[in-house]
Amino acid sequence: MGSMELSTAPENGTAAACNGTAAPPNGGVERRLRSSSTSAAWGSHLPLEVGTRVMCRWRDQKPHPVKVIERRKSSSYSSPADYEYYVHYTEFNRRLDEWVKLEQLDLETVEADVDEKVEDKATSLKMTRHQKRKIDETHVEQGHEELDAASLREHEEFTKVKNIAKIELGKYEIDTWYFSPFPPEYNDSAKLFFCEFCLNFMKRKEQLQRHMKCDLKHPPGDEIYRCGTLSMFEVDGKKNKVYGQNLCYLAKLFLDHKTLYYDVDLFLFYILCECDDRGCHMVGYFSKEKHSEESYNLACILTLPPYQRKGYGKFLIAFSYELSKKEGKVGTPERPLSDLGLLSYRGYWTRVLLEILKKHKSNISIKELSDMTAIKADDILSTLQSLDLIQYRKGQHVICADPKVLDRHLKAAGRGGLDVDVSKLIWTPYKEQG
Repeated sequence: MGSMELSTAPENGTAAACNGTAAPPNGGVERRLRSSSTSAAWGSHLPLEVGTRVMCRWRDQKPHPVKVIERRKSSSYSSPADYEYYVHYTEFNRRLDEWVKLEQLDLETVEADVDEKVEDKATSLKMTRHQKRKIDETHVEQGHEELDAASLREHEEFTKVKNIAKIELGKYEIDTWYFSPFPPEYNDSAKLFFCEFCLNFMKRKEQLQRHMKCDLKHPPGDEIYRCGTLSMFEVDGKKNKVYGQNLCYLAKLFLDHKTLYYDVDLFLFYILCECDDRGCHMVGYFSKEKHSEESYNLACILTLPPYQRKGYGKFLIAFSYELSKKEGKVGTPERPLSDLGLLSYRGYWTRVLLEILKKHKSNISIKELSDMTAIKADDILSTLQSLDLIQYRKGQHVICADPKVLDRHLKAAGRGGLDVDVSKLIWTPYKEQG
């Protein structure tokens, strides 16, 4: 589950724009790799084998280590040099994997003896503290912890190459991050065009232009919240099956966990929109099961790349808890969470709980906190323990809330993002009809 920045930047913090335009090189000087001068010497070794490691010029015009994941003949193929290579930048998250041309590769750095051992996770996910902060705000997705090694290898093999490189959604062209299992007839399309209101997708711009007669100017379903230019729509997956499935296809382009739920009948989708005189434009969403025995109040969450760094991810998490309060139930996100997902939730739980503890002068129990916030008692306990605010005395947990310590932890937790104005929420809990 996840909402995210468009790309994880390299160590200097440079990132790609939403339309995939490369960041300008430092000082405007392009650093050229030496592949052109060494191609002849390496001609007998081309095309490069899958698994080869080599240095590759990235968008920042600097060389970075990559591993060749796949290869294909270029459209102008005439010799072994005319191959394109799908590479994984081993310093970064695999959302940055991409097709590159031979001239981007420094053939003098080729490692011929390929070691197929699994990449060290700490290296492949290496990010600066600044990058982690950017992703923490918006990226909440399920981890792979529930998969055994064989299933994880099968998943990575099946999804190793992005089938769709870009999408057009509303006024934005967006680079995709991951594979999504679109119907086979769309797999030869480097770019797909989405109607931003009904989420139907097409191969060609002309098809989208013809489709613009679409009467929808907002997501289907009921508008349950409007505050200023923000609206939230509740979409029943059973009543709006095609929309729910299209949303899953779209979301999977930016989420790297094993499954999204294509059996959309079982889910409610909450679509957050920015509204103007042209309509209500989706910025992100979360989903939840209609009936959860585990008290899950959120299954999947995503903020679309052009709308990140605006606090929408935090808003979606807060909104899920406001619905739980309306239901009179405690809630918790579906497990497992990735490390970054846990950090996002831990930040929300910390801000909510410590604000209450600051204002509450007398003793307060974990159950009382849970009743006030709809946060599950286990999540409260783990959060306060992580902050060293819990002591075990005389057979029970006691909250130790020194005001200066609370202020320090609140400052570290960061801003809470956009507020949910509960007075603008018009909603009744879901009840199965018939």
